[in-house]
Amino acid sequence: MNFKKILPYNRHTFSSFFSFERTPLNVFMLMLTVGLVGFLLYGISVYLQHGHHAYGVTRQHPWGLLIAMYVFFVVSSTGLCIMSSLGHVFNIKAFQIIGKRAIIGAIIAILTGFLVIAFEIGHPVRMVIYNVLTPGLTSAIWWMGTLYGMYLFFIILEFFFLNNGNHKYSKIFGLAGLIVGLAAHSNLGAVFGFLVARPIANGVFFPLYFILSAMVTGSYLLFLIYGWRYKMKFPPEVKKFMVTLAQVLGLLLAILIFFEIWRALTAIYGMMPERGDIAIHMITSKNFLIGEFLLGMLIPFVVIVYSRGRAIKTLVYTSITGMVGIFWMRYDLVHDTQLAPMMPLKIREYSLPPGLVEYTPTSIEWMIAIGAIGVSFMMYYTADKFFNLDHDAKGH
Repeated sequence: MNFKKILPYNRHTFSSFFSFERTPLNVFMLMLTVGLVGFLLYGISVYLQHGHHAYGVTRQHPWGLLIAMYVFFVVSSTGLCIMSSLGHVFNIKAFQIIGKRAIIGAIIAILTGFLVIAFEIGHPVRMVIYNVLTPGLTSAIWWMGTLYGMYLFFIILEFFFLNNGNHKYSKIFGLAGLIVGLAAHSNLGAVFGFLVARPIANGVFFPLYFILSAMVTGSYLLFLIYGWRYKMKFPPEVKKFMVTLAQVLGLLLAILIFFEIWRALTAIYGMMPERGDIAIHMITSKNFLIGEFLLGMLIPFVVIVYSRGRAIKTLVYTSITGMVGIFWMRYDLVHDTQLAPMMPLKIREYSLPPGLVEYTPTSIEWMIAIGAIGVSFMMYYTADKFFNLDHDAKGH
């Protein structure tokens, strides 16, 4: 096995790590990354001093912004894994060029998600220990942690063999990572879908919706990754891939919009308490109308339909709006699930009239959540320097 091919480390690689082309965009990204990591470190330091008192979560609204960011990152990871598998697992020629970049992106995204959730759980080390010693086989959250751990293990091995040119084993572990990743991600949807006490979330919708939205997220990220890699000057084979990706993304967005329409209609129909009223509140909010629908779905979809998927440069920019919309999808998912008060608790213990539960993330939550994006930038830069992530003449 050629370890130099896996990690081509030498003194030139080390020196090149600290050197980069000093274009205005590169300098801006460097300053942005340093600033974001600084926000993260400051937020973590405050959290370590004050614990969950530094957050805006309460007993009525126990899941906050960091849960939403965890979901955001793991959705991104699964989406990149799915899109990568189309090439080197299912042998779709147009997607074979993205293997290494997509998988390293998936690894980075899941690691960043684990970083974020570590500062929400409270005792992450204890959680890992008791996750093994006392498994909760009927708990969706236990399965989520276990399956995502297996998923990370498989995609690391997939990248290891893919980067070494061993396509037999990279395909085996790629298929294993895909299967476990789909199981983990649909199970993450089940964490919400199994909430019987939360009628707005309970049901079969979320396990399917999570897979669909993951593929949309992975497509947006691939546009951004390759737009950055080639600085908008795409070689013919990359341009051909991105046109195909745009057409796939258009189909996925059409299905996602269809899902959202029927989700709203089935929630509103009959006006079931804590379902119909919450659904109306959700779909009339600015977060949904501007964040989720306009930025996350409609603008990219219109660009794809109008250009027939050929406006590649425009789609790179609209993928930024798409990712902003994806963030609001995750935030609304977590927040809106908890809008309806748990009535016995609210009236008996607090003597308050019924009303929607309010939640506002604190500055510390924003620092940790947004700062984690800087960590993902830093890890991607490191991977790009130490590994050859471009495809070879055979598309691997």
